[in-house]
Amino acid sequence: MRLTSHQRARDLPAFRGRRRRAWAAVLAAGAITSGVLSGPSASARPASDPELTTMSVKSPPGSADVRVLLFYGSAAAGEESPVVDAGIEAIERIGLTGPAAQRFAVEATDDASVFTDEAALGRFNSVVFLTGGGDVLDPEQEAGLEAYMEAGGGFVGIHDAARAEPYSDWFTGLVGARPASTSPAAVQRATVEVGDRTHPATKDLPVQWKRPDQWLNWAKNPSGEVHTVARVRESTYQPGQSKNGWDHPVSWCRDYDGGRSFYTAMGGTAASYDETDFRNHLRGALLWTTRLARAGCKATIDANYKAERLTKPNQPGQNDQIGEPHGLVTAPDGRVLYIGRGGADSSQPVVTDWNDPDIGKGRGEIHVYDPKTGQVTLAGALTVFGNKGGGDELTKVEEGLLGIELDPRFEDNGWVYLHYTPHSKINRDTRMAERRVSRFTLDLTTNRLDLNSEKVLLKWPVQIHSCCHAGGGMAWDSKGNLYIATGDNNSSGFSDGYSGNNPQPNYKGVSFADARRTAGNTNNLNGKILRIHPEQDGTYTLPEGNLFTGKETAEGGGKTRGEIYVMGVRNPARISVDKKTDTLYAGWVGPDASEPSTTWGPAKYDTFAVITKAGNRGWPYCMGNKQPYRDRNLPDPAKPLGWYDCDHPKNESPNNDGLVNLPPVTGNNIWYSPQGGGPDFPRDANGVPSYKQSEATYLLPWLKGGGQAAMDGPVYRYDASVASAAKWPEYWDGKWFVGDFYDADQPRNAVLTDPATAGDGGLPVHSESLKKIVPVGNDGIKNLMDWKFGPDGALYVLDYGRGFFTSDGKSALWHVTYTGGGPTPAADQLVRSAG
Repeated sequence: MRLTSHQRARDLPAFRGRRRRAWAAVLAAGAITSGVLSGPSASARPASDPELTTMSVKSPPGSADVRVLLFYGSAAAGEESPVVDAGIEAIERIGLTGPAAQRFAVEATDDASVFTDEAALGRFNSVVFLTGGGDVLDPEQEAGLEAYMEAGGGFVGIHDAARAEPYSDWFTGLVGARPASTSPAAVQRATVEVGDRTHPATKDLPVQWKRPDQWLNWAKNPSGEVHTVARVRESTYQPGQSKNGWDHPVSWCRDYDGGRSFYTAMGGTAASYDETDFRNHLRGALLWTTRLARAGCKATIDANYKAERLTKPNQPGQNDQIGEPHGLVTAPDGRVLYIGRGGADSSQPVVTDWNDPDIGKGRGEIHVYDPKTGQVTLAGALTVFGNKGGGDELTKVEEGLLGIELDPRFEDNGWVYLHYTPHSKINRDTRMAERRVSRFTLDLTTNRLDLNSEKVLLKWPVQIHSCCHAGGGMAWDSKGNLYIATGDNNSSGFSDGYSGNNPQPNYKGVSFADARRTAGNTNNLNGKILRIHPEQDGTYTLPEGNLFTGKETAEGGGKTRGEIYVMGVRNPARISVDKKTDTLYAGWVGPDASEPSTTWGPAKYDTFAVITKAGNRGWPYCMGNKQPYRDRNLPDPAKPLGWYDCDHPKNESPNNDGLVNLPPVTGNNIWYSPQGGGPDFPRDANGVPSYKQSEATYLLPWLKGGGQAAMDGPVYRYDASVASAAKWPEYWDGKWFVGDFYDADQPRNAVLTDPATAGDGGLPVHSESLKKIVPVGNDGIKNLMDWKFGPDGALYVLDYGRGFFTSDGKSALWHVTYTGGGPTPAADQLVRSAG
């Protein structure tokens, strides 16, 4: 007789208690060792129970010490689903094949009484639920399964197993999620994004796995409570009204209640079990749950991370802990150096009068955090043009101390590279300044910067009449080349928030609203990512493979700069280089248009790009995936001319002193507008998008903007040799971190790209949110300014604070560490047949 749910809730604790006492007896008898099912030999396990007459047994040679129980009991009325026979046959075949050390015996039954026979159940390393769902276990049987898991057992649930034991909270935790009240019943072909490249169930699968199945929707999304190894991309099928959105888990795992649980929502069709990839998926799940293999199933569980603020608020009127946060770098010994751009706290006076010699004068501060002592040292301060005040608005300026990097041999020489705008070099008459990259020496004992040690590597002019877009990020590759990101030195106004291509406004002959003068100019270092090779004597050479040689003089004497590696970027505050591949990653902020215009072109697109070779990224001619702007020119910039040609851009600005014919535009990998991520439009015969909002499609549904400001992050590289309990797990290896200054709907994600297409603008193939790991909110990391991994394998993050052009009580350096522990089972708990 089946008990009611009320009786189950009342009586289950008593059943559980009896089952735990029974399992304690099994433990004492030696069937289980060290809290997990042991697998030394068949003779060490209880013999098969002759009463379990409904079991079929398939045992490969040498596998008798590793057994899998396949339970297919169902409460569903009617004939048995053909999925059962297909699943049993497939799992038996998996156990019989593969390397000898990975084989196992399979025993299939629909008799739930096995869960109340401790001796019988104790023979199994893992239990598979291949069930049609429903209330398939009575309370005592469920208690037996629970005690089995507590003793270190393994569980694999397939498809409708998520519908089993519908009244049990414990079983809900075991499978991880329950289906929504409605899910599409039809078999549909869809794309599965395989994000975990280390788990044995997924490491050999395609990153984009296209296959037909029945796709379940979830009543509650389990992400963050389980470790998701694969997601289904809803844009590739019809998910129905109860869809889960871009984050739709389809397979996951977790260490649960003393044991190991793996669930996949796939396998809803008999044909699934004939697929080689799906059988490999199940094989990996079984290897982990039987203890034939180890795996990390904790990496994306939110509770396994700790975010800790490292710096205190500044003392009143001082920047003793932190300046206006603008960049950080980690040293090999664990020290963190971070810079303040130049804004003082709000109590300090601001000079906005161009007649005053101190206009815009600020302190670009360098602080050092020492993790050994937990103390902060103010290493030094540069006098910069960087305090708010100055510029045509007289309220803000983005120049100042903009970037920091450490020499590759920093441990030996203490060299620090700073990207900044010295106040001593401003010209108040012409409203021009000098930007430079200089090398300084830090005393490694005292953490003090020798300001007299400056070696100026590179310098170039910038206009400071009108704010903004200074960029500032720097990064090294493995060959000792230094990349320097520069903004387009252009006003955000005068073009209605679209292309920064208004040729008219100027101050004493220098344009400040025409980015063709800068980002689109082959003879100007602004709006670029430069690449140089610093030399020991404080000079630099040019590496092979930059965009120009500096010697091009075609088209009537046009010029180039050999330092340019990438042109056509607007405001790249952050860049990074993955030294394993020497791939450059960058992000830049877009213009201000809130929506697309059929007259002028795309809306505000903030952008992230994977850059594998020198090229042109489009600004101010094209953005996103090569979406063009409309040209405007004299005599009336308010009237549009033709659309730019992204494949053959021409710089015909009267403010251009470089080449007219520019390199073709390379499409970008990630772009997002206030309306959503990756907006795209139908195109006419000339390739021009319609720019009609009603016709937009969104290629990156995990993204949405608003008051957005892209902040590129690092590619994580796991180092097994680093003895740090705080380091992030191997799961994150190779994932690229992309984020936004703001924390509302904007991204804070880890993404995977396809190396075969990434350099040409290929879309990411997988993404997952980091917002509960790198916490958002007013008491979290609300305004992300920079983030990098340290030598301890943990993440360091700068929170800008809650104001602008200043530091405040929320400006801080944070440390985000992993606390979940290593892969399971422990190495000494693998079954012996694993070798």
